[in-house]
Amino acid sequence: MNEVKLSQTQKLILDLGPLLAFFVANWKLGLLWATAVLMAATFISLAISYALTRKINKFALVGAVFIGLFGAVTLYLQDPWYLKIKVTLIELFFAGLLLGGLYFKRLFIKDMMGEALAMPDDAWRILTLRWAGFFVAMALLNLVVWHFFSDSAWVTFKAFGLLGCTVLFALANAPFMAKYIKE
Repeated sequence: MNEVKLSQTQKLILDLGPLLAFFVANWKLGLLWATAVLMAATFISLAISYALTRKINKFALVGAVFIGLFGAVTLYLQDPWYLKIKVTLIELFFAGLLLGGLYFKRLFIKDMMGEALAMPDDAWRILTLRWAGFFVAMALLNLVVWHFFSDSAWVTFKAFGLLGCTVLFALANAPFMAKYIKE
């Protein structure tokens, strides 16, 4: 099978499909069933993406592993605590990965976006610190929503709030990156 490059719409569907399925399943069936739906939809999305592109997105794979492990424990113990803590742990994992990269002189964001931006390493370090701080903030925000709001509010936050915050944060960083965009 030939390698296919996914359109932005296809990527968006594959990324948001599992979250939308999770949201709807929670609404119709409850959080434990929604966990099973999220697990299945995530792995189906990953499989479709691989079948089409013959590549695995590393971030999507890490997310799928976290969803698989914490979802399985959630279902086995019938306790959504594990699914909720997964969000905080994955956010902290990404923050730690970025900060660890800085410590070991690796700029992982540059590795991901370097083809599109010609930024000096100092700018990459600033962007890395910003994103690491963002991931820590999202980990803490997840804890607040999880502990002080209903399960339904938490599911809505997980499905749409995290994504919205991420888009807003990326847009807030766009002016900083704009002067370095390659033609």
